[in-house]
Amino acid sequence: MFGIPGKQAVSMTPAAASQIMKLMKKDGSKGLRIGVKKGGCAGMEYTMEYVADVDPMDEVVEQDGARVMIAPMAQMFLFGTQIDYKTSLLESGFHFNNPNVTEACGCGESIKFADQDGQSA
Repeated sequence: MFGIPGKQAVSMTPAAASQIMKLMKKDGSKGLRIGVKKGGCAGMEYTMEYVADVDPMDEVVEQDGARVMIAPMAQMFLFGTQIDYKTSLLESGFHFNNPNVTEACGCGESIKFADQDGQSA
């Protein structure tokens, strides 16, 4: 929908692709749908959910056997994002390196985009 011909909307690091493949196998899903919703202290939050059926309006990105679908309303916010998966002593989880984010809260769970309020940070 918001893509550039020949360029995927998002990319995945090898760690993220590996984790997504594990989750797909464990749940028997066709992939993970990624989106954004209002919430958090900065205004928006990422969402991830298992997908049983691919919506024809989703942007589908496949890499190294992993599959993510981008919800239609999130495509313009996520274009150019790199999805990573990090593990540390205290936590593990997906991280989004998103060039469209202008602000993020201290915990990194919520984000703000320039066009949310017509301004950039």
